[in-house]
Amino acid sequence: MGDLILAEVLRGLKEDRGFSEARRLLGRLEQVAFCGQDVAVQAARHYRRLRAQSVTVRGANDAIIATRCVISGYRLLHSDRDFDPFEKHLGLRVVDCGR
Repeated sequence: MGDLILAEVLRGLKEDRGFSEARRLLGRLEQVAFCGQDVAVQAARHYRRLRAQSVTVRGANDAIIATRCVISGYRLLHSDRDFDPFEKHLGLRVVDCGR
């Protein structure tokens, strides 16, 4: 579980109880720090590369998450079309979630 992914999941929970339960359950997973200078620089490169191909990346967090997965060879489980350009153009590997 990446730290940025954890933040994105938890920020969407409205109830304190759901927040606490999700935090407890997700905290059991291996935790990965998703950003640092190397990932940040490569995410900026990826963003610029996609922009040069007329692809708009809507969020910096998405660029960082996708880049960390590409660099580390992680497969990303998502249901967010914002990651599609990273898969198509930059080699992001994803888990098929049947969407």
